[in-house]
Amino acid sequence: MMNNNIFPCLWYDGDARESAGFYVKVFNGKITADNPMVINVDLFGQKFMLLNGGPHFKKNASVSFTVLCETEDEVQHCWDGLAEDGMVMMPLDSYPWSAKYGWVQDRFGVSWQVYLGEKYGDQKIVPTLMFIHGNNGKAMQAMELYTRTFPNSKIGSFLKYGQGSEGHAIQEPADNIQHAHFKIDGYSVYCMDNSYDHTFDFNEGISMVIMTDNQEQTDTYWDALTAGGGKASMCGWLKDQFGFSWQIVPKKLIELMSDPDPEKAQKVAQAMMTMQKIIIEDLEKAYRS
Repeated sequence: MMNNNIFPCLWYDGDARESAGFYVKVFNGKITADNPMVINVDLFGQKFMLLNGGPHFKKNASVSFTVLCETEDEVQHCWDGLAEDGMVMMPLDSYPWSAKYGWVQDRFGVSWQVYLGEKYGDQKIVPTLMFIHGNNGKAMQAMELYTRTFPNSKIGSFLKYGQGSEGHAIQEPADNIQHAHFKIDGYSVYCMDNSYDHTFDFNEGISMVIMTDNQEQTDTYWDALTAGGGKASMCGWLKDQFGFSWQIVPKKLIELMSDPDPEKAQKVAQAMMTMQKIIIEDLEKAYRS
């Protein structure tokens, strides 16, 4: 069973609904929640949140999504859908690491690596973090932080550039991570270091949502991820020391904001808007007020 307490959030400027329809079509998924601000989609049993947040942030390839396909036909089907009106970053071809692979940015600015290869359990789409600029060389450190912070977590396989046989246009430091797989609370993530001077880096355009059971869990994750140079933001958002964005969201917040009484739901939403870290007790007070 997929852990849907952890899922990516993609930021949009008004076109989240259109994007949701696009992904549902490409991946044969379904829309599970639909309001003007937030649309949730289920793709292969995995949850994605699409947020109409405004023009402030643009999604970029520092976080891409690797789609693990089991047949060449499936690779082709996903590729054809995602590449339509998109931008090809690495053409669909045979590479040393996969008989059929390509990297494409779709028309909504989301980057996908479509890959013929083994999947990890049920998870077919794996967020892939690229550590670049000041973060280059820190992928291992980041994996250590994330796997230490969350339960049921571990660093899986990793390949360093010094161990790899593929040639690179830029000579990468031998100890840097060419490709790694880790799990946070059972949810698979990939990461890599990269020396190329890209025009982008981590931002709020793509974040990771963590749903928490109680205040203690909320505090633990918040403290661990803001430590060492991370930054608290508003409404449960934070940036960790690498600049990657997380949303630490108590399940209680969703429950209270989903109350059929619009006035109560509104009070909870207003209380939440004043908070950095979400304080459940203060949400409940607002709800009862």
